[in-house]
Amino acid sequence: MKQDMILILDLGSEENPRLAREIRALGVYSEIHPHDITADELAALPNVKGIILNGGPNRVVDGVEIDAAKEIYNAPVPVLLADHKGDQPWPEDPAARKEALSNFVFQVCGAQANWNMENFIADQVELIRQQVGDKKVLLALSGGVDSSVVAALLIKAIGKQLTCVHVNHGLLRKGEPEQVVKVFRDEMDANLIYVDAVDRFLDKLAGVADPERKRKIIGEEFIRVFEEQAKKIGKVDFLAQGTIYPDVVESGLGGESTVIKSHHNVGGLPDTVDFKELVEPLRNLFKDEVRQAGRELGLPEYLVSRQPFPGPGLGIRIIGEVTPEKVAIVQDADAIWREEIAKAGLDKEISQYYAALTNMHSVGVMGDERTYDYAVALRAVTTTDFMTAESYNMPWDVLGTVTSRIVNEVKHVNRVFYDCTGKPPATIELE
Repeated sequence: MKQDMILILDLGSEENPRLAREIRALGVYSEIHPHDITADELAALPNVKGIILNGGPNRVVDGVEIDAAKEIYNAPVPVLLADHKGDQPWPEDPAARKEALSNFVFQVCGAQANWNMENFIADQVELIRQQVGDKKVLLALSGGVDSSVVAALLIKAIGKQLTCVHVNHGLLRKGEPEQVVKVFRDEMDANLIYVDAVDRFLDKLAGVADPERKRKIIGEEFIRVFEEQAKKIGKVDFLAQGTIYPDVVESGLGGESTVIKSHHNVGGLPDTVDFKELVEPLRNLFKDEVRQAGRELGLPEYLVSRQPFPGPGLGIRIIGEVTPEKVAIVQDADAIWREEIAKAGLDKEISQYYAALTNMHSVGVMGDERTYDYAVALRAVTTTDFMTAESYNMPWDVLGTVTSRIVNEVKHVNRVFYDCTGKPPATIELE
């Protein structure tokens, strides 16, 4: 392995992600693991140079202070306690905090500043080859940043041992299925299976308005399509996923690496496919680091910088029943929104932006005629970790241009709203 590691054990601190990123900013790799890691699990981790037991206000659960095993305290590497068992928390002053971290990481632990994306990829390629051997790997390739970077990394590591399945459920952004095929099949020579399941998904969603039911229907149907393709492939030992660190946090940091993201497992894993293990090479990266990895792997910028996209796709950006007409409205409005943000040079400043379709109808005027059409909601937020977010202060001229284009170019829309709510209290999505 090319990289030294500082291990952070989660004892309830809300600042673990911040701490991990600060250590990585020093040029040293850092991972966050559950507090109940065993000595054997610790020994299996490569190049651990030090351990931080990071406490905090949430370290007491039901009146009992959670703690690491005694064996961890006796580990053959330096162990530092922060805000735990009476030890001082990390200083708040940025300079003092950096000095304290630097002293522990470099002076006490003797770690080397060898964390960079080139080394990370080299390490992951080696680890993937060790894990997979000569076996087959299956990946559901959505075309989003996370799954695309995983695909590129696995292609580099194991080539044709990887089979990618791209399911077009009709709820993707405009032009995205074609881009997936172009990049991975045509340019990267991936073993890609393309499945056109548009009608199948829309039929299942007919008449369904409840957002949770839509999520479950889309997730379950995705699994069924995936299952059908897996049967055709034959025996597959490994399932690859684009899990990243915010996914782990929001699912509960408990070490259960076998937990599949909710939008992929609502119907359960395919019974006919005996997956032995998951391959999740990005699970300790943040979104900006995943994008760095994608660039290092040679993926095109339009794909690497693609905005996050929910697993159920546009199904949850359509309030109420999903119909072909509504999907077309959202795709067209979203394309205009994205085009104008890019024209204004704001696409790199905003973390996520999209158009959604409300179920509101209202009276309007187009030309000499009264209309009774839909209202489109526009959303744009800034965030560092996608666990909290703030509404972007969008210039009025951009909003004006987008509004004019949407109501004039997109059929059945006569109003445009801008969502000013942060997360919390709202979610980033508009379901």
